[in-house]
Amino acid sequence: MRPDDWYLTEDVDDFLARAGDFLRSHPGLHVMQLTWAERVRKRGAEAFAGAPLFGVLEEAGEVQATFYRLPPGSLGPSPLTPEQADSLAARLADLGHSLRSVSSGQDTATAFAEAWQRHTGATPTIRATQVRLYGLGTLTPPEPLPAGRARVLGEQDLDEVMYWCGEFARAVGEDVSINADTWADTRYADKRYTLWETPDGTPVSVAGMNPVIGGQIQVDVVYTPAHLRGHGYAGAVSAEVSRAALAAGAKDVVLFADVANPTSNALYQRLGYRTLTEWAAYDF
Repeated sequence: MRPDDWYLTEDVDDFLARAGDFLRSHPGLHVMQLTWAERVRKRGAEAFAGAPLFGVLEEAGEVQATFYRLPPGSLGPSPLTPEQADSLAARLADLGHSLRSVSSGQDTATAFAEAWQRHTGATPTIRATQVRLYGLGTLTPPEPLPAGRARVLGEQDLDEVMYWCGEFARAVGEDVSINADTWADTRYADKRYTLWETPDGTPVSVAGMNPVIGGQIQVDVVYTPAHLRGHGYAGAVSAEVSRAALAAGAKDVVLFADVANPTSNALYQRLGYRTLTEWAAYDF
């Protein structure tokens, strides 16, 4: 496979015209390609610190693989064979692109990291936090639910949304500033959030979900403060958001979970989520 078999473009509409059907054929496995393409389409390339780059690999007129590269150098490829990973690494290296990281399914991320090292000499370091991508099978809400109710947060609840997202970001170690000035540029801004509240109206857990993109919805941001865990709040709010995602017409409902957290993994499996792939990220 030749490196120049990859078609590259900075035009997200061009990318989606070429690869949209391919991505939507398995939306769960392509959740990151679909999500970032939609964010670039809605926000415009000028919202990023440089132009995002997209790529499509075609053979005999059929799309085989895709990728996105976000400034300043985060690469997100779809599932790749080792040969496809090598050809992509060779193409990007030949064009002088720099990369800070690659994030994808474990086999793909590893194959690309090794290929990037061969072509550039950059040493890949796997991130300590490993995640698993789950897809929803049959939703099984917990029984019994904890006392309380779910409440969807709207535009009038922005301060509350920012507070919960800030708490979540600190808990997972994200280096991000969340306030009224930065909110629109964060990955948190395009989600809908639901709180679980106790009968007296005290919020105890939050879950968010992305909009429908390519037929799938990603449940993203599930957080319960440490002192409130163990009461079933996360299960209740996760089930409610998963139900809302199905009601919104999602063909696939997906989420990521930290492999090192057996509690959250067991919870999602009880709700009906099944492993789609192990995920990995390498920094260069």
